[in-house]
Formats: sequence, structure tokens, C-alpha cells
Amino acid sequence: MARFTVPDYDDLPAVEGMPHGCAWGIFDRDGKKDVFGCLNFLDPATVREAYKELTEGVSVSLNWPLDAILEPSFSRKALVHKVIRSEDQLDGARGFDDELEFNTQASSQWDSLVHYKHQATACGYNGDKSTVEELQRPSRQQRDPKPPTLDHWHLRGGLVGRGVLLDYFAYSEAKGAKYSCFKERRISVQELEEVAKFQGTEFKQGDIVLIRMGVTAELDNANGESQAALIRSGTYIGLEGTEESARWFWNKRFAAVASDNIALEAIPPLKADGSLGNLSELPLHQYLLSFFGMHIGELWDLEALSQKCKAFGRYSFVLTSVPLNVPGGIASPPNALALF
Repeated sequence: MARFTVPDYDDLPAVEGMPHGCAWGIFDRDGKKDVFGCLNFLDPATVREAYKELTEGVSVSLNWPLDAILEPSFSRKALVHKVIRSEDQLDGARGFDDELEFNTQASSQWDSLVHYKHQATACGYNGDKSTVEELQRPSRQQRDPKPPTLDHWHLRGGLVGRGVLLDYFAYSEAKGAKYSCFKERRISVQELEEVAKFQGTEFKQGDIVLIRMGVTAELDNANGESQAALIRSGTYIGLEGTEESARWFWNKRFAAVASDNIALEAIPPLKADGSLGNLSELPLHQYLLSFFGMHIGELWDLEALSQKCKAFGRYSFVLTSVPLNVPGGIASPPNALALF
């Protein structure tokens, strides 16, 4: 596979009927609509280069427990774990099966490229207009062209690349700035650059960037009603939802981005006129998912990773992730590992 060369944000070609910044068609090849988006930056040469990060023989799970949030945000279903005695099903054989029922956005997750559409046109990445009925079809009945859902990751062998941690929380502590993740705080891309400089981190095309803000740790330290109150507050730390932020992410040629917070970008969003928006007005979700095809990860557990990065004195590693192979899957636990 040839290495992708793409125009900078300001030079992206116009897409009829869409605002500037829409990267539809950039990754299309041989007349076929692309379903991978920025994962295309993970070409074989980039992946081989990432393997150079593997020197210590140490792995770190980045997956928060599925039941970590007792009352998930936005009325999403919490985990239901049913344990079944094998004696009742397998001719008296002793043991257990289990069944899981949960919303794929309730804990650590990847968002697919149809999760949050460009709101004005109701289009997902590359113009996708899949319906509920189409997305729920079994794999043998999927239409062509197929929607850009997470099951396609398995056609490329999952995600393998160079991960980079931007430890904003540790950086803020070092600078004497303490904060609650459930009070208004909007992180600029200039601050992300400062974190990278503080850590001695340099970016490369195809990086999967992880941003630690401290959200999962704050929720882990709360329990019961106090945790629920934080979630119900509706105010969550995150990135500035601006075109400037979007431009930065595209121009870095990241393959994907994930964080330990609720929605990557700050909620509620701040509109251009200075007023607060609502959940139908999330700028970065529209830019990254719908326009760029850059998958967003949320609620990743980055606490142990932060400690390992500090101990090893570096903030880059091999990152692997294999989402659930569900036809038409909208989101999934990431099943992610950082390897040193």
C-alpha cells in the first residue's frame, strides 16, 4: 500500500454542498468509497516504524471496566452481566456461561464514523447516509458500498501503530494548576503542543494520540451518588471545539485520537457567539468523525499508562486495538493495549 500524501486543512478540495474542511474522497481508491478514514495513514512502513517502540517487554491495558460508571451519561444503558449455570444447558456439565448487555458508549470505547453525523446534512463520513435498518442487517445482507462502521477494522487486521500519550493532567500538576474535570475547562491545541514539548514528545504521521485529562481517575475516586452527581452535572472537561483544533488534528496526520474523558471535546460546546450549545452542536465530532474520518476514543483508562510513561521516561509506545466484530457496529470497547 502506497503511503498517503494528503493536502493540509486549508488546501482541502471543495466538496459540493459541504463546508470547507470536508475530506471526503481523499482516501478513495480505484473508484471505491473509503471506509477507514485516517486509519489509512497506518501503512506497512508506518507500522514497521512503530515496532521500534517495543523494547521493554511490558504491556498496559487501556480498558476501563465496563461497569466503572454506575449511571452512564446521556441515559445510556449500564452493564447487565448475567451468569448462567452450565448444568442448565450442557447435559449437567458443571461450569458457567455468561451474557452481557450494555451500551457500547458506557465505558471505554471507539466511535465509528457513523456515530455522530454532520448535523446540517445528516451525513456520516464520506457522505454515508445509512439507516437504522441498514446498520442492523447481518453481515451477509450488508449493502455495497458498506457504511464506515467498526467491523471493517478487521479487514485491516485491527489497529496497530505508534501511540503517543499527551499527559495533560500530569503537565498541569507540574505547573501547579489543579482542576476538577467536571467544571468548565477547555483545552487548546496550543496547550497540547506545550504538553508535548514538556514531555519531549515529537509527533509522526500515523500516530494515535491519547490525551489524559484525569476524568476516569476522578470518577474512580467517587462512588454511588457522588459519582452520579458528577455525571449528571453535564459539564465535562475537554478540547476546544473550534476549527483551529480541527485544523491541528488534520495537519498532524493522526490516525486516530482517544482520551479518558466523556466526549474528547468540552461539553457543553461553546458557540462562535460565546453562548453555550447542546449535544447536537459538537464541532469536533463533526470535523473528526464526519469530515476527516478520524475515529474518536473516549473514557479510556490511561492511569497505568501515565505511570509507565513516567517510569520509562518516554511517552510513545506500540498501540494495538481490536474492536468487536459486529456487522454495522457503531461503537465498541477498544480492547486496547500499549506495548513498551
